[in-house]
Amino acid sequence: MSTPKYTVPGLTEEQGAEVARILQERLHVLNELALTLKHVHWNVVGRDFIAVHEMIDPQVEEVRGFVDETAERIATLGASPNGSPGAIVASRDWDDYPLGRASTTEHLAQLDKTYIDVLADHRKAQAATAELDPVTEDMIIGQIKAMELFQWFVRAHRENAGGELQH
Repeated sequence: MSTPKYTVPGLTEEQGAEVARILQERLHVLNELALTLKHVHWNVVGRDFIAVHEMIDPQVEEVRGFVDETAERIATLGASPNGSPGAIVASRDWDDYPLGRASTTEHLAQLDKTYIDVLADHRKAQAATAELDPVTEDMIIGQIKAMELFQWFVRAHRENAGGELQH
């Protein structure tokens, strides 16, 4: 990503470029998360199918909103967001979602792991933007809040009465 010719007031062009770089990484992950969630929606089967199937679509829609919000923040910072499939694939340092048609139990366990990874990296991005740009940090915090709620929904399906996650 090249250094933008302008950025938001209060940031240097270099700071704006750094925040945009951090957000570009998040954009790739969020795009992939939206696709993964839709993949789960299409491929989940078995016990509690309809509950899981219908739980996933609102998550897809909200994550798609995060994609747009993140891309627009990159543009606001003076950089050019890249949401192309090739850019997503080229930037990946994580494994592809491993399940196709599988049970609700299998998908929920894997989706829990996916949220763990996405949230851990989102928290790193939040920490990295805290000193640079509180507006971006606030946006990331809002995304974390929503994704933690989604993860709780996933975990509630996996949890027994004693509070342990079932596999």
